[in-house]
Parts: sequence; C-alpha cells; structure tokens
Amino acid sequence: MAHSLDSSVTLDIDAQGVARLTLDRPERHNAFDDALISTINAHLERLHRLAATGEVRLVLLGSTGKSFSAGADLRWMQRMVDYDLADNLADSRALAQMMHALDTLPCPTLCRVHGAAFGGAVGLAACCDIVIAAESAIFCLSEVKIGLSPAVISPYVQRAIGARQMRRYALSGETMTAHTAETLGLVHRCTAREALDSAVDDAIATLLAASPQAQRATKALLAEVSQPSDADALRERTCEVIATLRVSPEGQEGLASFLEKRRPRWASSSSTQATQESRS
Repeated sequence: MAHSLDSSVTLDIDAQGVARLTLDRPERHNAFDDALISTINAHLERLHRLAATGEVRLVLLGSTGKSFSAGADLRWMQRMVDYDLADNLADSRALAQMMHALDTLPCPTLCRVHGAAFGGAVGLAACCDIVIAAESAIFCLSEVKIGLSPAVISPYVQRAIGARQMRRYALSGETMTAHTAETLGLVHRCTAREALDSAVDDAIATLLAASPQAQRATKALLAEVSQPSDADALRERTCEVIATLRVSPEGQEGLASFLEKRRPRWASSSSTQATQESRS
C-alpha cells in the first residue's frame, strides 16, 4: 500500500553532511505503523543516493519525546488482526526493507537512544554502526509475549549480541538495561541522560574527522566479510515466519490479549500449571 510521507518522521541535513533522521510522534511513543515505515523507507532511499556521492557524511537516527520507540503502534496492531497472510507478508517485507536499508547505508550511522526501545526499535539500534544510549534507556524483544517473533530484526540483533544471548532475550521477552545492552554489545556507550547530546556530538565530531571515502570502502568491506551468502533468502524467511505467526491461532490470541489488556490463554494455563507443580 502506498503512503505519502508521514510528517512524524523528519530528515534534516546540515552543511557538514550530517543527516538527522528523527522519529517525531512523541504522543505515540514513536511507535511504528505502516505509514511511518513507508516514510522511513523513502528517506533511507534518498540517503543511500546522497551518501554514495558523499553529500551525506553520516546519519544520526533519533527521536523526540519520552521514548526512542515503543515498537508496533497499537492502532496498527488492531488493523493487523484482520490481515491475511498476503497482507502480513507485505507488511513484513516493508519492515525488512527498512532494516536492510538502514543497515546498508554507505556512510557511518549513529543511533541516539533514550527511554524505551521495544520490539522493532531494538532492530533499528542494531542496524546502526554506533549506538549511544542514556543510562535510563531500556531495551526489550517483547514479541514472544504476544505470540509473535522478533523475526525480521533477528539477523541484526543476533549479530550485535551473539547467538547465545539472543536465545535468552528473544525467547524470554525480558527487558535489559542500557548497561546490560552495553555489556552485550548492542550499545557502544552509556551516558547520563543530560549528557546524551554531548556524547552524540563527540561521536559526530570523531566520525567527521575520518576520510569519507575510507569510511565508505571500509563499511562495504565489513558488510562483505559478515554477510551470509544467502542474505536475500534469509530476509524473506524472516518475513514468512512473522507473517505466519500473525495469522496463526496463538498469534491472533496474543494480539487480542494485548489489545484487550489481559493475559493470553497460554500464560494463564502455564502459570496455573507451574503453581500446581510447585505444590505437588
């Protein structure tokens, strides 16, 4: 589905070639929906062209308000309940395109994280070259709690934190503090909230002091070194997994329970069983 550019995502490019891509829907905690994803994809397409020619030296991804991003927007999730497999595949492919486009930008990318970074927002951070987070930030791969999977973002997050830690956080849906995320490799630097902008400015200055040609060549080389040979097939597989889960009975129950603000049926039954087993 085609969308016009969403005003809740802004792109500003300064005279130094620093592009600031900002999520600006603070009233929705910068949550994703199809329109926002489409707009980010349009901006990233432009940034690819400008970065390839050197007109953009680096991209800073940030947001306004209390949260970096709360993940999927509630109203979008309400619409998803009625989506069939084809609709879900189309949505998932748009999300996959966004992650891939951010991950493969020719120039260095910085991510400024404050507040909550949930679901797909963790993927955005993992796709950036350098992540600077406020000490109060929290990260969460929360999808399994509502019967879904962090499928589309999994290659990027697992690359950042490693397969062993990915198993823990993707399967449990636990939150991690900014310091934990730093220890795991998702975040490169933690700082006090009031010093976040200063830390980001320092990183920008450091990146601008390097050769832009060398940075582009190095980033392309590192992608070749780390990219699996079947990367396109892997991206499509991640889309198929999340789309199939969304239309499954448990996926539908998970979405319904989230929207109705109740525990999903499997959580109620599992907790009851655990209580009974502890008494026996």
